[in-house]
Amino acid sequence: MTAGTETTTQPALRPRGRLASDAFVMTRRNLLKYTRVPTLLVFSTIQPVMFVLLFVYVFGGAINVPGVNYTNFLMAGIFAQTAVFGSTQTGVGLAEDMNKGLVDRFRSLPMSRSAVLVGRTLSDGARNAFVVVLMTVVGYIVGFRFQAGPINALGALLLAVAFGFAFSWISAAIGLSVRDVESAQAATFVWVFPLTFASSAFVPISGFPGWLQAFAKVNPITIIVDAIRALILGTTLTPRLWQAGLWILVLLLVFVPLAVRAYRRAV
Repeated sequence: MTAGTETTTQPALRPRGRLASDAFVMTRRNLLKYTRVPTLLVFSTIQPVMFVLLFVYVFGGAINVPGVNYTNFLMAGIFAQTAVFGSTQTGVGLAEDMNKGLVDRFRSLPMSRSAVLVGRTLSDGARNAFVVVLMTVVGYIVGFRFQAGPINALGALLLAVAFGFAFSWISAAIGLSVRDVESAQAATFVWVFPLTFASSAFVPISGFPGWLQAFAKVNPITIIVDAIRALILGTTLTPRLWQAGLWILVLLLVFVPLAVRAYRRAV
């Protein structure tokens, strides 16, 4: 270097991480949280267990479903409700991480930005799968039985988990938009409760008023529940099965980009 010559150094750009490996790390981090704070998993399982016991032993005697054992009818709705309600924790968890500054820390690391969202939704999907399996055990205790064999049984459980995964992205978009834990909880339950109860989850929609029947028939939760119920009972699957798959695809195509956009704006 000659006298009078100035040199400037620029910080080396850190390579961004790979989405798959980074998402795995984030998924593992979120799942480990349940082992360190087991009450999170306990409270996420209490509510669906209470719904099973409440509807079977309190309302089951008053609700008549022609030709179908009510417990078998009910469990399709319980599987869908468990997955949908569980998906609300995605937005709450992301809002909590933002308030604690964890999202800013993740952003400073050489990792894929989308890994935070993918890791969160995958870990919540794994938790949902565990709770759905637990609900199956509870259902068997109170008299529930799969009537169409193990393949249909597996398909019913996977469909519920896949639907919950799609709804997790809706919750993620909401949680990242409101950025506050309490607001995220309120915002998600505002639409989850009406969709769930104005569906075929717990009672046949034939007993609804005419205007509510019109809504319930196109309600995505009704479509998912009907598909799960058909798998459980061994009845005709089409067209509900392909409609359920279409709803899951549409939700992912719409809300994954919205959640990613909200995440980028938030940080």
